[in-house]
Amino acid sequence: MSRAATEHRYEKLTWPEINDAVDLKKVCIVPCGAVEQHGPHLPLDVDLVCPGGIAHGTGRELADKVLVLPHLSYGYTGHVMDFPGTINTNYATFIEQVLDVTRSLAYHGFKKIILLNGHGSNMPNLDLAARRTNLETDAECCVIAWWNLLTVDKAFLPSWRESKFPGGCSHACELETSLYLYLDEEDVRKDLIKSGTISFNDEENPFNWVDLFAAGPATAVSWTSSYSDTGVLGDAELGRKDKGERVYLEAVKQLGRFIQYWYRRPKDVRKDFHRHPPTMPIPWGQRNLTNPGN
Repeated sequence: MSRAATEHRYEKLTWPEINDAVDLKKVCIVPCGAVEQHGPHLPLDVDLVCPGGIAHGTGRELADKVLVLPHLSYGYTGHVMDFPGTINTNYATFIEQVLDVTRSLAYHGFKKIILLNGHGSNMPNLDLAARRTNLETDAECCVIAWWNLLTVDKAFLPSWRESKFPGGCSHACELETSLYLYLDEEDVRKDLIKSGTISFNDEENPFNWVDLFAAGPATAVSWTSSYSDTGVLGDAELGRKDKGERVYLEAVKQLGRFIQYWYRRPKDVRKDFHRHPPTMPIPWGQRNLTNPGN
């Protein structure tokens, strides 16, 4: 038996084994994160450790169907640059880097790609990268923020969340602190755990508020330092390792359920409704692709 059938780590395969993985129709998971501040108590790698831990947990459960790629480590974090240590990647550079990965995977024959995100401000950029992957290659690509996996079972979120809504679960908060305690407890500065607030959330207006699980209809996200003095946005003091274990197991379970569904689902078929065949390539804008994969 080829190692491709039992190895979920992409980088541990050889090139002949990659051919075997393509034959197995494996789903590729690309953990996408950032190196940025997470308050005085959590390291800069929270947005790498959390999606990476969930991706590899799922890979171990479904090694015959999943390949987990190395992290895309640097994300769009310009709004956090007032806090030392944060590394920012220009949004266009970030999108193109993601596309370089998804195009490479599609070229080699992988047709199902998940961008598993760990950094909130990556979401609009990853959404665009996934859409472009779907239009510019013959692969299918979707974006999943790991915390949204906790909303599939409607009873799960209220079963562990103790923090106020909105704001208690936003950044370096009850949720991220709990999961990091479970995944890498030794690197948490437990003596420095202290909750923080988002100043505009405290105004309690119906428009401008934010939480990992929702946001107001007119939320203005700007410099983090303008509404937080510590970089902690939420009730970090409510973080506990046992909560983190529950969150991890639920995220792995729901990601696995999605993969089991998506692995078997046939791709939707594109249709062209022009009365007369177009006489020029699709006007893609930034890229003028003459041979889109679809």
